[in-house]
This record gives sequence, C-alpha cells and structure tokens, in this order.
Amino acid sequence: MVHQVLYRALVSTKWLAESIRTGKLGPGLRVLDASWYSPGTREARKEYLERHVPGASFFDIEECRDTASPYEMMLPSEAGFAEYVGRLGISNHTHVVVYDGEHLGSFYAPRVWWMFRVFGHRTV
Repeated sequence: MVHQVLYRALVSTKWLAESIRTGKLGPGLRVLDASWYSPGTREARKEYLERHVPGASFFDIEECRDTASPYEMMLPSEAGFAEYVGRLGISNHTHVVVYDGEHLGSFYAPRVWWMFRVFGHRTV
C-alpha cells in the first residue's frame, strides 16, 4: 500500500507565535518575509528593517532570480536557488514559513512558496 503524505500549505498565526515564543526558530524552522512592491511605490527591504516577524529573514526576490534572462523575475536555476536559500540558513530539512507585507492580501509569499515547491522542498 502506498502511503501519501499530505503537506499543509498554511500555518496559523497562533502556531507561528508559539513557535517563536518557545524558541523553535533555527535550522529546523525559518521564517521569510517575501515582500516585494513595484519600483517607486513602497520599499520592501526598508519596511522589513523597520518591522517584521521576530526572527524572520528577508527573501529578496530581486536577488533570487535568473539574472541572465531578458525577462523580469524569472525562476533562478536550481543551483542558484539552493545557494541563495542556503545563505538564509535553509536546508532540505528546514520547515519554511513565508509571508509578505501586502495590505491587500498576500502577493509574493505564494510565489516564494511555489519556488520552494518547484525545487522539491515540501515543508513550506
């Protein structure tokens, strides 16, 4: 019999707050702020520095992309993605929680979630 493992795409704010409060952030759990805004509107990195979920790292979509492509924000190579997220302290065994700061809804957190899934990371 084949066992299917179901992966939840969402965690509750209560679960995240409890994980932070009990010191679970580290190699096994990383939180990423994936905010991005159109140039000339808001400054995602500046907002991250001013306020973010405690212990979160900034996921820079401008940096983690295929810079050789003539098109904007194309998916990076697998090696490029692995190198970038490795610098954020993320391994194949890390549970990753992604959010963004868009007031109208979540726009770039789903993209970063999708990027992890494309490259085979399931606990995101």
